[in-house]
Amino acid sequence: MQSPSSVPQESATPVETPLVVDDPACVRWDDVCDVLVAGYGAAGACAALEAATAGAKVRIVERFEGGGASAKSGGVVYAGGGTRYQAEAGYSDTPEAMFAYLQQEVGDAVSAATLKRFCAGSVDMLRWLERLGVRFAASVPPRKTSYPQNRFYLYYSGNEAVGDAVREHAPAPRGHRVVGDGMSGRVLYDTLRCAVDAQPFIDTMCHASVRRLITDRSGRVIGAQVWQVAPGRAQRAHRQLARWAERLHNGMPAWADRLRAVLHRVEQRDGRLITIKADAVVLSTGGFIFNRSMVAHYAPRYLPNWRLGTTGCDGSGIRLGLSAGGVAQRLERVSAWRFINPPYAWAQGCVVDHNGERFCNEEVYGAALGHAMCETRDGHAWLILDARLVKLALKECLRGKLWAFQSVPAMLLMLAGRKRARSLADLAARIGSDPAVLERTINAYNLGALNGIDRAFGKSAAMLQPLIYGPYYAIDISSDSRVFPCPSITLGGLRVDETTNAVLSGQGTPIEGLFAAGRAACGLASNHYVSGLSLADCIWSGRQAGRAAAGVVLANTAHSLTETD
Repeated sequence: MQSPSSVPQESATPVETPLVVDDPACVRWDDVCDVLVAGYGAAGACAALEAATAGAKVRIVERFEGGGASAKSGGVVYAGGGTRYQAEAGYSDTPEAMFAYLQQEVGDAVSAATLKRFCAGSVDMLRWLERLGVRFAASVPPRKTSYPQNRFYLYYSGNEAVGDAVREHAPAPRGHRVVGDGMSGRVLYDTLRCAVDAQPFIDTMCHASVRRLITDRSGRVIGAQVWQVAPGRAQRAHRQLARWAERLHNGMPAWADRLRAVLHRVEQRDGRLITIKADAVVLSTGGFIFNRSMVAHYAPRYLPNWRLGTTGCDGSGIRLGLSAGGVAQRLERVSAWRFINPPYAWAQGCVVDHNGERFCNEEVYGAALGHAMCETRDGHAWLILDARLVKLALKECLRGKLWAFQSVPAMLLMLAGRKRARSLADLAARIGSDPAVLERTINAYNLGALNGIDRAFGKSAAMLQPLIYGPYYAIDISSDSRVFPCPSITLGGLRVDETTNAVLSGQGTPIEGLFAAGRAACGLASNHYVSGLSLADCIWSGRQAGRAAAGVVLANTAHSLTETD
């Protein structure tokens, strides 16, 4: 594995090898806490809350002002096993049914025992969030969607109900969207932040980043070196540059990157060193999709994809863990989100590769389609529709019942960005595919649609529509599309103990005093992704890491008392 120091980090947080000290008592500490949490998104907030509840004095260190990718998310928490919202909506679910489905998505990213424990604790996880003030609801949208409208808050956020196959367990919706207008990740994060602010044992240091861990001779983590932008003019400039970069990223990513470079220079020029002593450090700084060097090294095929997250998703937590002797897993795993539903009519079409060959069930969850497209087709794909489906899709977009990020790109692509032809042979010529292959593909698709059976990929009969009404249309849904971006997040992270989230060394032993949570750690969402699973993992792993970190504090305190006696 390439060392963190050998990977150029662009505007990412610099990370140095740990400072090893012989005697902690001889170090000039600027601050002391029990648990230091690096990164203040959902995982960091949950870790801090659990550690403080256990009696630990917590210091959160945050590069910007908090929130991270969690606050920009849809606020969907994957939960099931019989939540009260599932019951209110008329769905029966059990931990066993939840496990049976998630096992297909999670694979061996975590052990079966850990996944079962997560499923069994899912109801209690929602209750814990509710006690903090997070609100959920039981309203279910009438159709499968990538993200429901404001009046709907419980939905099928994965592949639970895809296809007509007979299942051992009846499918149940498990995407619990936080009640709030728009993308409700901000509502979830703000509620967690209010809970943190109400905790007297938690202090927060913003505009600061952990750049170096401090260990004793045995390798136990005993603190960290933090660089904070000096208060006053420099910190105000840092705040404004960060905000501008986030606002410009969607429309003008190149300009946003220029601002990030200036932001980095401010951090380098106006940073002051603060040395903090801690019994335990929790790394919760997110993934690394904004670190182009890391993406190029570990997952180069995803470089053309749209970066989903925030400037702070630069892999700093992962690099800190590696610097202390930790190992990372599944860094090549990236989730690419190619959602083609809504509009609903799109998912009734046929997706083909550059040669005209069909390669996936079009009704699957967008991350499953994106994975197939990027991993097996080099990120290139076309959606084939006929005139009837285009008309239905346009009508759906114009009704005003979709989010703008769903309807606007779809309309642009159908009205201006599509290839159109009177015959399949002419369409093949226009998209550069093999005419014989495309015609064979569509004929087979049409035959399956007329019979109501998709023998190739198991698409449900309701989603099978014959493409027989010319003219025919091809819409470019490739990962490098500028009109129709394919958002991506990284999934891999530091290898951790599955009961404590302690960072593990190459020998599989815990690195004392060091923990990781959320996308900085390898966890539930590190194989395949379904909506809400990453946030659920942030909450689950963050709480677990916080409790374990507080346990280190209690153990050290007990040891000190014993030595005193």
